[in-house]
Amino acid sequence: MTGVSGEQLTFCPEWAERLVAWYERQGRDLPWRRDTDPYRVWVSEIMLQQTRIEAALEHYRRFMQALPTVADLAAVEEDALLKLWEGLGYYSRARNLKKAACVVMEQYDGQLPASYDALLALPGIGEYTAGAIASISFGIPVPAVDGNVLRVLARLTASRQDVLRPAVKKEFTRLAARMVPPQKPGVFNQAIMELGETVCLPHAAPECGRCPLADLCEACRLGCAGELPVRSPKKERRVEHRYVLVVLRQEKGTWQVLLAKRPAQGLLAGLWELPSLEGSPSGENVRRYAASWLGGRIKRLQPLGPARHLFSHIEWKMQGVCLWVDGGRVPSGCVWAELCELETVYALPSAFSAYTRQIGELAKQEDGR
Repeated sequence: MTGVSGEQLTFCPEWAERLVAWYERQGRDLPWRRDTDPYRVWVSEIMLQQTRIEAALEHYRRFMQALPTVADLAAVEEDALLKLWEGLGYYSRARNLKKAACVVMEQYDGQLPASYDALLALPGIGEYTAGAIASISFGIPVPAVDGNVLRVLARLTASRQDVLRPAVKKEFTRLAARMVPPQKPGVFNQAIMELGETVCLPHAAPECGRCPLADLCEACRLGCAGELPVRSPKKERRVEHRYVLVVLRQEKGTWQVLLAKRPAQGLLAGLWELPSLEGSPSGENVRRYAASWLGGRIKRLQPLGPARHLFSHIEWKMQGVCLWVDGGRVPSGCVWAELCELETVYALPSAFSAYTRQIGELAKQEDGR
């Protein structure tokens, strides 16, 4: 198989046989592997994009308990869906799940289609996810190539091609397609993903001594596994400074926090958040702004310290402050939420977790003053 840069990608038929045997002996017991129902596989694969398995486990259990069928997913209110997704990030994944569920209800009578091309046409389902569902749930012999699989293949072949280039990924997808055994496509795809997640680890940490393919791996033979795969450098993140406001008031003996709705488009689109200001204004400027914005009396300000959050292309550097207010109106696009509703109703991005986890303690401190 000739590479786009002219190098030769090797192919060894024994790779698949070894991987399947290894996986069937010691693959991890995960809830979405116990039942290959296409809905469950679909939800798990979407959750696991950009998310560690450990972080996804409890979310998956909670999600499947609340929305056990495609029909339930199609019917759920968006705020409830986003609350179930809270903490996983990349909330467009959840919205696309619902969009796709509606299409499945309308076009496929509530059953995910047993067709790679039909799956690929659904909102939010790309080539990898379509391949995973098609192979695991329907036994269709197609590959499922994600970052873990690209890393494994680059090391098996000792390829120095940039795996982020679309032409290179296509080439490796063709190689993976040759490897898929027609009798066990789903097992094979899970096996090669498992190898990348647990043994053929990223950066300079591959555990070649535990790898069932070590003696068949060209990078292991050459001693260069830690150098692969080759990836073009990422662009530096743009830094944004934000001043985060935790605005608290007490109404009829109940503490409330002010939440603002983000714009429908762009970063964290349509989610609730703690209000924030761009830049790094002084405390006195924040007090004056908040007084005119809220229309109530600002009793005091309490600094909450710095925090930072990394998105794929932006870094937020934040300073937080708690504003204790008397009364106050509801600014446009905002709500006063009771603290218990932060647990049950409103989904807040993890970008604000350094401050949201302080809210309950702040209220207790004020009660004790």
